[in-house]
Amino acid sequence: MTLKLSSLSHFRDLMNSLPGPDKDALRAAGSRNSQLTKPPGALGDLEELAIWYASWSGNGRPNLNAPQVIIFAGNHGVASAGVSAFPPEVTEQMVYNFQAGGAAINQLSGTFGAKLDIFPLQLNKPTANFTEALAMSEPELLAALQVGWDSVDPDADLLVTGEMGIGNTTSAAAIAAALFGGAADTWVGRGTGVDDAGLKIKVDVVEAGLARHSSILGDPLAVLQALGGHEIAAMAGAIVSARIQSIPVLLDGFICSAAAAVLFSMSSDALDHTRAGHVSAEGAHAKMLTILGKKPLLSLDLRLGEGSGGALAIGVLQGAVACLSGMATFAEAGVSDA
Repeated sequence: MTLKLSSLSHFRDLMNSLPGPDKDALRAAGSRNSQLTKPPGALGDLEELAIWYASWSGNGRPNLNAPQVIIFAGNHGVASAGVSAFPPEVTEQMVYNFQAGGAAINQLSGTFGAKLDIFPLQLNKPTANFTEALAMSEPELLAALQVGWDSVDPDADLLVTGEMGIGNTTSAAAIAAALFGGAADTWVGRGTGVDDAGLKIKVDVVEAGLARHSSILGDPLAVLQALGGHEIAAMAGAIVSARIQSIPVLLDGFICSAAAAVLFSMSSDALDHTRAGHVSAEGAHAKMLTILGKKPLLSLDLRLGEGSGGALAIGVLQGAVACLSGMATFAEAGVSDA
C-alpha cells in the first residue's frame, strides 16, 4: 500500500483510526460453520480461528493461498556490551543465507506456499547503544516504520513478520519491561544461548537502558525509539500496514511480539487482526502473550526467530480455513442435522 509516513504524529493518527473486521463476513462465516457436517465445536479452536480469518479477509467463505513471510534484519549497538553469544557480523551472514535459500525459514515458507521477502535495514549502521543514547533518531525510526509499511504485498492474504538481529532479544526485553513493568530479570532470557555471565550482562544492560530513558517510558512510540531496533520498528510498521489493508497477521516469537506490544500499548484493539503463531522457548514470551491476550497456535520450544514459528503456524490456519470453506453443510451433503 502506497502511503508516505510524513511524521511520527502521522503514524500516531493512523493508530487512532484503524479499520475493524468485516461484520458481514463474520456473520456469514459463523453461519456457515454452524451448518457444517460435524458436531458443534468438534473442530475446537480451528472453528473460531477460521471465522476470525474470514472476518479480516472480508470473505465469509475464504481461501488462504497467498501468504507472505517477511524477514527484517537490523544490528544493535548493545551487542557491543556482550549480550549475545554471536558477533554482530552474523546478522549480515544470515541475510545472505536467507537470500540463498539455506535457512529454516526458507524451508518453512516453501512448505506452506508462502512468498518470502528479506529486508536488511542499515546493517552497516547499528542502532546506538541504548544505555548511552536513544537507539534511533526520530528520522531513523520513521524510516524503519516506512520500510515495514512498504514491504507488505497488497496481494497477500496473510502476513508473517520475522526478524534477524544479533542483540535483539535484549532490545525486546527492554521494550517489554518499559511497556509492562516488572524487574528486568523477569523479561530477559538467554536468547541465542548466553551463559549465566552473559545473562547477567543482559539484565544489567536492560536496567541501564530503562534508567537512562525513564522520563519517556510512558509513551510507547518513544519506547520503541529509545530501546528498539530498525527491524523491530519495521515489524511494527508492517503489522499496521497489514491492518489498513485488512490482511490478517500471524505473530512470531518474543521479538515480533515486542514490536506488536508497542502497537497494543498505543491502542488496545491494534492487534485484533493478529494471532500468535506460537509461544517460544524464550521464557518471557508466554508472559507477553498473556498480556496481549493472544493464545498461541503452537508450542514447540522454538527459539530461532526468523519468523519460523509464525510460518509453521500457517499450516494450522490453512487447515482451519480449508475446513470452513471446503466442508459440506448438512444440506449440501444430504446428512441429517441432529
